[in-house]
Amino acid sequence: MASALRRLASVLLLAVLAGGCKTTTTTVAGVEIPGAGKAEADPRKRAEIRTELASNYYREGQLAVALEEAKRAVQVDSRYAPAHSLLGLIYMDIGDRSEAEASFGRALRLEPGDSNILNNYGWFLCQTGRERESVDYFQRAAANRLYATPGRAMRNAGMCLQRINDLDGAERALRRALELDAADAMTKFELARLYLRRNEPERASFYYGLLDPASRASAPGLWLGLRIARADGNLRQERDLASQLRGRYPDSAEALALSRGAFDD
Repeated sequence: MASALRRLASVLLLAVLAGGCKTTTTTVAGVEIPGAGKAEADPRKRAEIRTELASNYYREGQLAVALEEAKRAVQVDSRYAPAHSLLGLIYMDIGDRSEAEASFGRALRLEPGDSNILNNYGWFLCQTGRERESVDYFQRAAANRLYATPGRAMRNAGMCLQRINDLDGAERALRRALELDAADAMTKFELARLYLRRNEPERASFYYGLLDPASRASAPGLWLGLRIARADGNLRQERDLASQLRGRYPDSAEALALSRGAFDD
């Protein structure tokens, strides 16, 4: 479940390609990229196209191809900050911390107030043992009134604060995230998980109940639900959810945790 959450929280896709080009269209990972074949396009446009291609590969988990496309983007235009930021995410995912740090540093020097970059770097800090330091970057990202997804930044802050057991700080961040984006399923999931950790099953159950059916029916959703039911003493619901988890996702990390009785993991 942790790797899935990292992937969901770290895919901070870049709003590039502000306009269309009068050329061919290339399809990558099921997404059409207009203008990819315009050899005479200006360097910034070419860098935007390469970055968008790289981000599509990144979303599909094709990290080697994403890395090559992002490298080409910065070769075309070394001052295009989103390409450096995406490189930072890719290097983070392949475990090259020094290159990730360097890439994020270049992105921040070029665009120090860009909320996407601040959010990406905050997530990198969170994943490399600097959770407390990461919160400042998430807060700076969310404070930008032009940022399209401030709730995501605050949700990331809440997730990172949970990692270091600052549950009060995590609660404040997650509740703020929900104020900013009331529809975000991951924020509701994290609030349910937080209240379960605080041994408040009724509050955990409330936020769990706000999840959509698809989220509750996923392996992480079933695992969280049965743990809440267990904490609340609802044995019938716990058995039902355990049966669903074993039946639908027998090889999942959550099913393995259930078989070990690792309810507090």
